[in-house]
Amino acid sequence: MAHDPSKKSAALVSACLLGRECTYKASHNGDGELSRSLAAAGIEAVPFCPEEHGGLGTPRPPADLTAPSEDVLDGNGQVLTNTGEDVTLAFARGAAGALEVCQRLGLTRAFLKERSPSCGCATTHVDGEVVEGPGLTAALLRRHGIECTGVEGRRN
Repeated sequence: MAHDPSKKSAALVSACLLGRECTYKASHNGDGELSRSLAAAGIEAVPFCPEEHGGLGTPRPPADLTAPSEDVLDGNGQVLTNTGEDVTLAFARGAAGALEVCQRLGLTRAFLKERSPSCGCATTHVDGEVVEGPGLTAALLRRHGIECTGVEGRRN
């Protein structure tokens, strides 16, 4: 969906929350409640999947951060799959792509999939545990002043 500047506003939205089958297991986290709320507020959803944008296929092995996302952004940690493959660069490319879309379209808000190592806003996965803190994309967007709201997904 292309951004329509004549609309009141727009926000970046995790594509899986909009029903796109782009999660690591090739499913979605479609959230009808989010879609209806955005539409009612006149907010256009700009779908984006950082992991696909970063070059990871779908389906793909699950991945975790090895350190808090802020540390990973600063080069002091990695993103590893459950088989030990280092996918840090792909996650970083995806986060940078999300930021580029927001900056190019003038987006100041993002609605992102909670608990994702990319998109989590309040919680993410570090070393196999769900912990407080953002994923890589949410952390980078916040560094640049973009308001990130975590959405659990799968609500009708």
